[in-house]
Order: sequence, then C-alpha cells, then structure tokens
Amino acid sequence: QVQLEESGGGLVQTGGSLRLSCEGSGRTGTNYYAMGWFRQAPGKEREFVAVISWNSDKTYYADLVKGRFTISRDNAKNAVYLEMSSLKPEDTGVYHCAADHSLHQVVILEADYWGQGTQVTVSS
Repeated sequence: QVQLEESGGGLVQTGGSLRLSCEGSGRTGTNYYAMGWFRQAPGKEREFVAVISWNSDKTYYADLVKGRFTISRDNAKNAVYLEMSSLKPEDTGVYHCAADHSLHQVVILEADYWGQGTQVTVSS
C-alpha cells in the first residue's frame, strides 16, 4: 500500500507560479513507481497533467501544460514535484498526485494510488 499526500496549492494571480509537492509513504515507498499529477476543475472531468517514470528517464505532459509545467522527483524523499509557471485561470482545479508501477496507467488516469489533492486557484 502507498499513501500519497499533496501540498503547495494556493491562490495565485494569472502569470504566477506555484510548486506542488507530493510525498509518498507506506511499506514499499514510491521509489519504483511511476508518479504523476492529474487535475479536476469544478464541473469538469479529471485530466492528466504530467507523469515521470520511476528513474526519471521519461516525462510526459499534457499539451495544455507543456512548456509551463515541469515534473521532477526525489526518490530519497519519496517525493514528486510539479513546478507550475505562467499560470492561467483555466489551470484552476484540485491537483492530485498518482502512483502506479505502470507509467501508462498514470497517463490514462487508472493509477493504483491517488492522493486527496491540493487546491490551485488562479485569479484573472
């Protein structure tokens, strides 16, 4: 079992930046899991944001965030991060961390483990 806890959300103006963190815990840790982020805005479906492989050799991003968001991880801390810049109002939503042995499962939003999420609000 893996538990994931996100932090770092908040209110920011258009064009601003935020850094989200997700810390994993549990018997096995998250070092051999692909980890990623997805988000859900009010009244909308969940959408994939970014994913990173367990050894950081692969990263993928949704087209909407490419060039603005950067995913990274620190396996010594069982943590994954999402650096967000040039934020737009349409980036508003609850951002969830996800983990799965399969990177593909994270991309298609069928990861085994999810966190409760952290709210990101971008004001116009």
